[in-house]
Amino acid sequence: MLDELDKIGADFRGDPSSALLEVLDPEQNFSFTDHYLDQPFNLSSVMFIGTANYTEPIPPALHDRMETIELPGYTETEKLNIAKKYLVPRQLAEHGLNKNCLTIKDQALLTIIRSYTREAGVRNLERSIAAICRAVATEIAKNKKKRATIDKKDLAKILGPLKFESELALRTGIPGVATALAFTPVGGELLFIESASMPGKG
Repeated sequence: MLDELDKIGADFRGDPSSALLEVLDPEQNFSFTDHYLDQPFNLSSVMFIGTANYTEPIPPALHDRMETIELPGYTETEKLNIAKKYLVPRQLAEHGLNKNCLTIKDQALLTIIRSYTREAGVRNLERSIAAICRAVATEIAKNKKKRATIDKKDLAKILGPLKFESELALRTGIPGVATALAFTPVGGELLFIESASMPGKG
């Protein structure tokens, strides 16, 4: 597994992409030599799987040796189901809690998905759930409460203010502002296009 190939960088210590070119080249990888260990390896039967958030930063020569498979991000409904079935139970177990100690309402999870994380996957969603578990575990350890139910109104105290807010209601009523659609790695997005009248002959 070659993870996050789009973050490969080159500096005075070397260029990892040059080594990867040799590793991924079927004409050379049967006798790839690791320069640190100074040992040859036959990598011709290895199937490499690389990941990247964006393909543009990957060096073109390296990108040409790969077959690109695009995987769409999860929808809100999928993220909610993943959180309920896998992320919440896992974080409860890791923090010494159980479902009798902590309940996170669906609306709270949806608010985290919409307003605290903006991502194709669920990495930051799990981090937010972990932060909630730590906060509740601390309260239980201090004997301040025996169980907690987290609703959307409780999130600001634990996770801070909303990181992403919808501007739709605030900006669409302004003269000279129109909306357009955009596609991003985390899903569809609304763009606001503004026009202004300026003095002049144009």
